[in-house]
Amino acid sequence: MKKIGIDARLYSQTGVGTYLKNLIYYLEKKELKNELFYIYLLTSDYDSVYFTNKNIIKRKVNFRWHSLGEQIGFPIKLYQDQLDLMHFTYFSYPVFYLRKFIATVHDITPLLFKTGKASTKNQLIYKIKHLFFRIILWCQINWAIKIITPTKTVKNQLKNIYGKKISEKIIPIYEGVNYQIKDVVENSKLAKKYHNFFIYVGNFYPHKNVEKLIEAYTKVKTQNKLLLIGPNDFFKNRLLQSINRLKQENRILFVNGLKTEDIIFFYKNAKALIHPSLSEGFGLPLIEAAYFNCPIIASEIEVFKELLGKNYLSFNPNCVEDITDKINKFIKNKPKFDCKNLINKYSFEKMTGKTIKIYKNILDDN
Repeated sequence: MKKIGIDARLYSQTGVGTYLKNLIYYLEKKELKNELFYIYLLTSDYDSVYFTNKNIIKRKVNFRWHSLGEQIGFPIKLYQDQLDLMHFTYFSYPVFYLRKFIATVHDITPLLFKTGKASTKNQLIYKIKHLFFRIILWCQINWAIKIITPTKTVKNQLKNIYGKKISEKIIPIYEGVNYQIKDVVENSKLAKKYHNFFIYVGNFYPHKNVEKLIEAYTKVKTQNKLLLIGPNDFFKNRLLQSINRLKQENRILFVNGLKTEDIIFFYKNAKALIHPSLSEGFGLPLIEAAYFNCPIIASEIEVFKELLGKNYLSFNPNCVEDITDKINKFIKNKPKFDCKNLINKYSFEKMTGKTIKIYKNILDDN
């Protein structure tokens, strides 16, 4: 029986965590006869995650990403399990693990923009961390047997950076709608407090470009509010200063700490989702919005054009005036988009099936 490892240390995080939850959820539904899966979870997640499929085994590790323990302790644990194949699901991985592995590269945003908590540190610390990031990603890209990307856009970006020689081992596989939101009933009680609003859903890192959205929305002629749905963190507090400076605290509001049924209410009742990001690897909020038939106004970046085609109203994310103009245009014309046919292209269940096929093809070749 072949042993396959899956790095699930980011199971409880946003973004990659959604990818992991869905990959493992649909994996568990498969009939696994010849494969034994080892799922590596942090101590904080280990006790709350259960598997009924006997071919899926939990492994507890206490080595967080971007840590020395990840580079030393984690590979020792992996070597002990004598895996036939390892799947690293995030760019931060142990470079001293030299056995056979594949990698999922979700995006190259950290190569292009300052992202996450590291961007708040002083320039020297940031540059050191960024150098290590580039080295680790280079190792992962060059040493992985196969690379999974969520879109063709990310594949093309990797080719442009690392050369055409890696093209043949990159396999784009679309993601989908989180299974956790598909069968949940919306919290209709929120209608008493929230009505006539646009939404933004995501984190508030600099590359998300929410500051320009705030500036643009001050010039939008509407009584509709803009709800910024995301974490309560350093970046949110920085944006709040901009909102207060522009005297928009009654029109632009932060919403956080939501349950699944709450976020479904906002998707179903929003006038539209507005997403001004400068860079993405996929765009889960856009696909979720389309699933709930919520119109989308978003950046005219390549990945969104690949995912949505003409089924959204696009704007130049670097131009405040264009963002304002397109929101005003949406309010005036209320365009219709074919969200139903669009969403049929995207499925975490199909993604899992294609990922398992990659595992098997690699193992069958050896």
